[in-house]
Amino acid sequence: MRGVLAPTHPRRRVLPGFRLSLGITTAYVGLLIVAPLAALTLRAAKIGPSQLVATISSERVLAAAGLSFGASFAAALINAVCGLLVAWVLVRYRFPGRPVVDACVDLPFALPTSVAGIALTAVYAPTGWLGAPLAAAGVQAAFTRLGVVIALTFVGLPFVVRAVQPVLEDLDPEVEDAAASLGASRVQIFRRVLLPSILPALLTGSTLAFARALGEYGSVIFISGNLPLRTEVVPLLIVARLEQYDYDGATAIAAVMLALSFGLLLAINSLQAWSRRREAMP
Repeated sequence: MRGVLAPTHPRRRVLPGFRLSLGITTAYVGLLIVAPLAALTLRAAKIGPSQLVATISSERVLAAAGLSFGASFAAALINAVCGLLVAWVLVRYRFPGRPVVDACVDLPFALPTSVAGIALTAVYAPTGWLGAPLAAAGVQAAFTRLGVVIALTFVGLPFVVRAVQPVLEDLDPEVEDAAASLGASRVQIFRRVLLPSILPALLTGSTLAFARALGEYGSVIFISGNLPLRTEVVPLLIVARLEQYDYDGATAIAAVMLALSFGLLLAINSLQAWSRRREAMP
């Protein structure tokens, strides 16, 4: 039997070697991400525990935090349901205008947030296309907390759709047909066949949408009305403190938001690791 000859030429690497690649990666991440966040952390450490607690426990900060977290959670829930439906339609159906709908899903990524805020305000204002019918029904969307939820839902939709869509594309429709042939109802097929497969991706996309909404500023400032203790979100409050030259107050609030965002990223990474382990199971 003729043996297999090993290649005589050394293995070529398209990218630089490990040391050079690692050095470039470390320098890039360190200068672009770690250094600014470390500076913020060090600045917050100089404030002092008493002033830090006094700042973040003030009535205005608590009201803004409650609105930011509440509206972000509501927007994430809405996107979890509607984003799953949008992803399902894009994957399982072919219809005229499908590429346009698919492109519109990514529009919040490309559209400047301030432009999105102006557009949402124009549409949902009491004289807007959607705001006028809502006002006639006794519902005011713009310049209320509902407007904040609408804006945060707008910016968070792509995260859920793009997280769930690849998973749905990998699912074999024949499995659903087999379950239906065995007498399973639509609810049973969704709960026992589809949901276990898409749940990790759905949780990851929803958490990303929540994290994105938590730090949103541009699309909210116009439609919210920016009323203290009513429609003021945390990013807007940080900017207001900076405009008042209250750098310590802005730093304290930003440091707390940084810690919460880091916790959310850890949760997302844990979900992704759990999803990979689950997919690797026989």
